[in-house]
Amino acid sequence: MFKKILIANRGEIACRVIKTARKMGIATVAVYSDADRNALHVKMADEAVHIGPPPASQSYIVIDRIMEAIRQTGAEAVHPGYGFLSENMKFAEALEREGVIFVGPPSPAIEAMGDKITSKKIAQEAGVSTVPGYMGLIADAEEAVRISDQIGYPVMIKASAGGGGKGMRIAWSAQEAREGFESSRNEAASSFGDDRIFIEKFVTQPRHIEIQVLADKHGNAVYLHERECSIQRRNQKVIEEAPSPFLDPETRRAMGEQAVALAKAVGYTSAGTVEFIVDGQRNFYFLEMNTRLQVEHPVTELITGIDLVEQMIRVAAGEPLPFAQSDLKINGWAMESRLYAEDPYRNFLPSIGRLTRYRPPAEVADAGHVVRNDTGVFEGGEISMFYDPMIAKLCTWAPTRGDAIEAMRVALDEFEVEGIGHNLPFLSAVMDHPKFVAGDITTAFIAEEYPDGFGGASLPDDELARVAAAASAMHRVAEIRRTRISGRLDNHERRVGENWVVFVGGREFPVRIRADRDGATVAVEGRDRRVESDWKPGQTLARLVVDGRPLVLKVDKIPAGLRLRTRGADLKVHVRRPRTAELARLMPEKLPPDTSKFLLCPMPGLVVRVNVAPGDEVQEGQALATVEAMKMENILRAERRAVVRSVNAEAGQSLKVDDVIMEFE
Repeated sequence: MFKKILIANRGEIACRVIKTARKMGIATVAVYSDADRNALHVKMADEAVHIGPPPASQSYIVIDRIMEAIRQTGAEAVHPGYGFLSENMKFAEALEREGVIFVGPPSPAIEAMGDKITSKKIAQEAGVSTVPGYMGLIADAEEAVRISDQIGYPVMIKASAGGGGKGMRIAWSAQEAREGFESSRNEAASSFGDDRIFIEKFVTQPRHIEIQVLADKHGNAVYLHERECSIQRRNQKVIEEAPSPFLDPETRRAMGEQAVALAKAVGYTSAGTVEFIVDGQRNFYFLEMNTRLQVEHPVTELITGIDLVEQMIRVAAGEPLPFAQSDLKINGWAMESRLYAEDPYRNFLPSIGRLTRYRPPAEVADAGHVVRNDTGVFEGGEISMFYDPMIAKLCTWAPTRGDAIEAMRVALDEFEVEGIGHNLPFLSAVMDHPKFVAGDITTAFIAEEYPDGFGGASLPDDELARVAAAASAMHRVAEIRRTRISGRLDNHERRVGENWVVFVGGREFPVRIRADRDGATVAVEGRDRRVESDWKPGQTLARLVVDGRPLVLKVDKIPAGLRLRTRGADLKVHVRRPRTAELARLMPEKLPPDTSKFLLCPMPGLVVRVNVAPGDEVQEGQALATVEAMKMENILRAERRAVVRSVNAEAGQSLKVDDVIMEFE
């Protein structure tokens, strides 16, 4: 077995590999850019080597710099994680020349399967059903339009060397094909150093289901069942689960056997994933093979009990697989929620900054349920604009799908993140969505269920009443403390009173509180609700039991009230005496400023291009400017017909959130 492994990656996957290597008694080497000098993976590793400036193109994907770090530390093997150099054949070949083991497949398999054009041709030759498309190289945007016209819209424009949603666009018209080709090619060049693009038919109403395979150097190969990855946004997975709620045993077996056959056909070893599109009749079509570990591998680990990183390392060291296909059963159900530094209230645009609060739920592993959090950040750390916006992968396991979802709901409510925009509220909302709960999902789920973006979750009436009861009980505790601090010696609880009005979620709840030693009984809308909690003022997380059911609230103080967040809802709560409530109803509502005449930068980023000039008349939907953030290009479009009065930004300029890009007449 290896004595020292270098991890050619960063963030949560580097930390993940370090954990398994440490368990196996293997020393680890981290590499880092200027931006990651104080990163968690650097702190966790036994050694760390600086490899360059923040942009990945000048550090993490520069093969010579990784090779120098290997020579400097004497690492015997390299785990590439995912992204960056993980599917780069030249990197695998460089390691082979150096006599260093690549913890991944051999370079011919990377060449055959890592390139999406080549992999589709091989799949077709092997008799695998594939999606119609054009597999040749595409010279320019006009050729992309001609090919798209021939295939028929909608089409998927994809980077040949792509992954993780980078360099991928859906086009529904010739204009979108032209714009999508340019953006996909630019993203592919900056993220992978390879700007080749191909186009295929976009299958509407598809489910994205993938098969995890594992093969050793002795001719053994198995599939570790499937993952459902249909909850996607901008072609990037957001929520994954294993197994799929859609597959039957026959389809699962057919997909698994086909995935193993494809892996054997290219001499594959190590962990890999074969991705399929599955239609409503359970017909499945090969999409691509990822010749690396997948982001969502934890859900497979949770239902099989197999540490995939450990098996990758053992396979790389020449060991045979310790199990056969018949040994691999599905145990329970697992969920994964990807926590992104993206603001759901700003159409999920990237957010950067310092994590002023980062407190994940406690990790648990027992017979009844599991809570696991794979992360690469810490409280006080910085989220950079240079890398992928994923902060953590929160996973839960339970014996049934319903129990796994409920465990995820509680874990999301307990996850505290402050200082940046993030998608925790959205993840919570999905967990409560009836279609998701029923397993009735496709890759179009987010676009169909949130067509106008995410504006926050609305709680059902009964849940809102539970929050009102909890808020009144919490307010009573705070008021008792306040009266004690004032120095009064009379009966504090009598001075606090029993009758209040709770303003929450646009509603008013008159309540009456009767407290005892173990909690409080709150009368809300003619019904008594029992509230039990040990919450104290100043604590940012309240774990309560209301009506005999758990209720977890994130708590922050606001003027004359509390900000409470639960199940994706962000609530301003005011608890007032009845007379004060009467007066509060007379207060005018403060309106937000009018910004309709400005194009504001929706996230921190770099201006790639400005498409218009002062005096131009623009139409609704017309591209006005493109801003790049976290390796993704974002095209900003006109919301209505207007005339450009002034342009305040230019290509190459760095902007902050809400900086004015242009003004309209």
